[in-house]
Amino acid sequence: MAKPRVLVLGVGNILLSDEGFGVAAVNRLEQGYSWPDNVRLLDGGTLGLFLMPDIMDSDLLVVLDVVLGPGAPGTIYLLEGEDLRKSLSFRDSTHQTDLVDTLISCGLAGHRPETFIIGIQPGDWQTLSPELTPELQAKLPEFCAKVVAELARRGITATPRASA
Repeated sequence: MAKPRVLVLGVGNILLSDEGFGVAAVNRLEQGYSWPDNVRLLDGGTLGLFLMPDIMDSDLLVVLDVVLGPGAPGTIYLLEGEDLRKSLSFRDSTHQTDLVDTLISCGLAGHRPETFIIGIQPGDWQTLSPELTPELQAKLPEFCAKVVAELARRGITATPRASA
C-alpha cells in the first residue's frame, strides 16, 4: 500500500503580527525536524486558490493557522469537519479566498484530501507588524510538538534534528 501524500500547510499573513503564526510554525517544523519523503511542508501565505494544485496533490492536508475560539491567546485547537470554519483562513480574513471554498473547488476538480487544522488563538492579528506577539512566539515549541504528535498518532513520524 502506498504511503499517503501529506501536505503540512502553514497559512497566514506574516505582516499582521499573530496572523502569520501558521507560516512561522511550518518554517520551524521544516528547520527542526526531518520528515519522511511522503511529507511536504509549504508556506502557503495568503495564496488561497493558487494552492489548489498543491492541495490536490495530497491525501492528507494539515493546515497550521490562527483560530478565533473561546480560549485565551495561545490556546491550541484541533479542528476537523465543520469546525474548519473557525480558522481565520477559513473565514475570509486577510487571505485571498476562504480555504473551505478552495477545498470545495478541489473536490469539484476531482480530489479533496482529508483535512484537519491545528490552530492557535491569536493575541493580535490586526496590527501591522512582522513579529509575533511574545505570547505566541513563546508557544511555537509547544505548538510544533503538538503538530508532530498529531501526525505521529496518524502514523507519520518526524525526527528532531540536532540543535546547531
